[in-house]
Amino acid sequence: MAELTVRRFIFLVGLALAGLLAFWATHTAFGFLPLVVALILSFEGRSLRLAASALLLGFVCSVAVAIGYRNDGGGAGVALAEFFAVTLCIAALVKGKPTGLPAPATVPFSPTLTERSASAAMHRNPSDQTELIHEDDRRDAMFASARAFWTGVAQVMSFRLRQEDGSYRWTEITSVPAVPSGIAVSPLVGKDLRFVAGQTDTAVSDVDPVTAAKTIENLFGNGWAFDAEGRWLYLPAFAQTTLGRTPEEMNTSCDEGFIAWKQLLHPEEYDGVAENWLHSLKTGAAFNAEFRIRRKTGYAWARSSARAVRDVSGRLVGWYGTSIDIDVHRKTVDALHERERELLELVNVVPSHLWRLSRNGEPNFFNTRMADYLGVSVEEISKPGLSRLDAMIETAVHPEDQSNFKATIMRSLESGEGFSSRYRLRRFDGVYHWMSSRAEALRGKDGEILQWYGLCHDIDDQVNVEEALQRSEWHLQQLIDALPVRVCSWTPNGEISYVSRRYLEELGLTTASFAEMSAAAMELVHPDDIPRVRASAADAIQNGAVFLSRYRRRGKDGVYRWTDGRFEPLRNADGRITEWYGLAIDVDDEMNVQQALRESEQSLQQLVETLPALIYCAAPDGKPIYRSKKLREFLGFGLEDKDGLGGTRLNGTLEAIIHPEDLGLVREKYGHSLATGEPYVHKHRLRRHDGVYRWVETRTSAMRDALGTIVQWNGVCLDIDDWVRAQEELGHTQRNLARASEAASLAELTASIAHEVGQPLAALVSSSDACQQWLSADPPNIERAQKALERVVRSAGTATEVVTRIRALFKHNNDARRKESFGLILSEAGELMSEEAIRRNVRMEIESEPELPLVLIDRVQMQQVLVNLVRNAFDALEQVPSNRMLKIRAYEKCNTIHVEVIDNGLGIQDPVRIFEPFFTTKGQGMGMGLAICRSIVESHGGQLWVAKTEPKGATFTFTLPVDDL
Repeated sequence: MAELTVRRFIFLVGLALAGLLAFWATHTAFGFLPLVVALILSFEGRSLRLAASALLLGFVCSVAVAIGYRNDGGGAGVALAEFFAVTLCIAALVKGKPTGLPAPATVPFSPTLTERSASAAMHRNPSDQTELIHEDDRRDAMFASARAFWTGVAQVMSFRLRQEDGSYRWTEITSVPAVPSGIAVSPLVGKDLRFVAGQTDTAVSDVDPVTAAKTIENLFGNGWAFDAEGRWLYLPAFAQTTLGRTPEEMNTSCDEGFIAWKQLLHPEEYDGVAENWLHSLKTGAAFNAEFRIRRKTGYAWARSSARAVRDVSGRLVGWYGTSIDIDVHRKTVDALHERERELLELVNVVPSHLWRLSRNGEPNFFNTRMADYLGVSVEEISKPGLSRLDAMIETAVHPEDQSNFKATIMRSLESGEGFSSRYRLRRFDGVYHWMSSRAEALRGKDGEILQWYGLCHDIDDQVNVEEALQRSEWHLQQLIDALPVRVCSWTPNGEISYVSRRYLEELGLTTASFAEMSAAAMELVHPDDIPRVRASAADAIQNGAVFLSRYRRRGKDGVYRWTDGRFEPLRNADGRITEWYGLAIDVDDEMNVQQALRESEQSLQQLVETLPALIYCAAPDGKPIYRSKKLREFLGFGLEDKDGLGGTRLNGTLEAIIHPEDLGLVREKYGHSLATGEPYVHKHRLRRHDGVYRWVETRTSAMRDALGTIVQWNGVCLDIDDWVRAQEELGHTQRNLARASEAASLAELTASIAHEVGQPLAALVSSSDACQQWLSADPPNIERAQKALERVVRSAGTATEVVTRIRALFKHNNDARRKESFGLILSEAGELMSEEAIRRNVRMEIESEPELPLVLIDRVQMQQVLVNLVRNAFDALEQVPSNRMLKIRAYEKCNTIHVEVIDNGLGIQDPVRIFEPFFTTKGQGMGMGLAICRSIVESHGGQLWVAKTEPKGATFTFTLPVDDL
């Protein structure tokens, strides 16, 4: 319906009354003509087209009646046809010409053009955009712009818009207010408002601007007036008081080159308002603006509008207008915008995908997170021939989930019930993630659905975990069914919650209650074990304790097998039992193995106890953990009896059983074995329970696991006291025999020497006597004497040859020398003397550099040298009560091999004479050993000497040259 003004309303009422009078006077259908015309004048747009269609239909029907019923009622049909025809003509005539009604005041136009052809207008000054509109449509555009400005509601109309080539095209234009309302307001649509096309641009009146301003002041409470140049003419007294300025004071701004509004405008808005106001002053166009006005109390927002006043000749004589305080409205709108912004930020930062559907299911909003996930905004989702919802489903939902998703959401749209679904949603990179979506309908006061709000939560990790749990549960079920165990669980109320398939098959049941299953299980228990098992189970259930029992159970073949039964409660955080879990395992083979192990262990124990040896075991750190019965009886105490001594059980035991003279060496060698894992072998004295020390040989080896880690030390002590003492006696006898043999050999050697040397000496003496006689004769017989002297010389030569042969007995031929490894010779000599070192309680160490060069030596002679030096050291250590040490070192220095034999004995008193033959410091020595050793070393090109060792002892050193090789 067109907007009814007072004048239009009076005009239409007059027409209606005239029609009624005509109908009363003529009694024909033409009497309704004025009334129908009045109605047509009140119709616009679609209503007008429907009315015209109805008139045309009435005309056609009337003509049909007139033709079909010429005789009966044909006249009435003709009269109605004439009525409809006249009415259509009048309607066309009335709606096609200007009405002459007063036009609304014109306002500057700021439309939004919806067609591409209007794009050029968008870059022009809003006040100049009206120039592009056809002059017949311009008044409607100005009217729409004014309504948008004052009401805040967008206006939508169709106008003819001039194109770049000068032609006009019909274009839908939306005129929007300067400040949006912040809420959804349906635009007002007006089309075909050409009834105002002929109205004048500005009302021609003889009223001056001040009178017009006062008229507006009476209507709206505020009105003001300007002259044609834009100077203040009138401002109400209350406004002057509120602003704190008079028109005369404000007009001074014009003298300074500014507009008269200057003193009232905020500095940030002056330029825009000044440009708009100057444009209106120049063109006479309406002035509309929103800006902040400075009052005494500060700036406040106002909406101002002014219209030009022209005289009869059309000359612009001034301006009148009004201002409305919109400060509260503007601040409210700003606050709403800020809250809207905060709400939007909240929606966008929520860690979920939020979306909204229209009442019929079309997506119309995605939050930022969801748009980023999909890679498209809600406006960009479209496919030809599909709704936006269908396009969304086809584009983003996994093909396998589309049908179910669509069915679920359509069911919710039809029923209004909440939407809930799980499906896979495609991410912008093509990867699908599982989503959990929920949506609820927003309803109005009448319960009608307005729209749908929903969210999608990414549950991809959760779904993967659930699938993993399902796979794990399946594998666990398969594992339980495959293992030779029987598993079950039940609640404290006696309800079975789970029974393994194997257990049910053995019981011969498919399903059973707790009582039935317990009775069936008890029937399979051996009669001798039933009372014990039943009592233990009842006690465990009553006290909430763990049940653990081993009993015999009858199998399908009727044979009883040992079974290990166990069940225990599961408790919650409060300690209350929530479920019982039971397990039964066949341990018959294990029982048989254990029995065999016990028998084997008993047999091994008997073997250990009957062996003629003292056996023990120790932990990896050496702590004693086992002693055989023989060893316990030998020592006279148990494992823990010496724990309080020495800090540890090992130290306390060693201090209690090892001879004090042997304790240090035992600790050192045993500690070395514990640290390196090397076998331990040592001979020492062990204290018996009666206090008597006996010689034993201890051997210990490490027992390792598959990784080579030491798990235990196993050792044995062999009593060698009788053997040691026998060896000492044997050694003593051997030494006595050696001395006797040496004496006999020496006597024989002496007799041989005397016999061999005696003959030439006797000849020498005889010849000497003869020479003396021949020389004493008178006269001396020189010739005879000379012959006697020749015999003396021959006898001396013979004696010399005899001595040479004797010396050859002590020298060996060089043919026996070979290139040998001295380290190997050193090792062999050590082995030869090791037994004697143990017997004499001497700690002997051999230290040799690796890869010593080969030397050309007589192997036997070098061994004789080393054995002689070592045996002399043993003799020197006899006077040392404890801690007897002997060290042999071999090393290369300056192309010479050096060999040192070092002891901590009493030392050498005369290091010079000790190498002389027949010089000895021993009571029973012959004094030939060191002389022979030096002779042998020197025969190899080396040297032998002795030096004192600090603080005590002696060091014998000999060298063998390498250059001679």
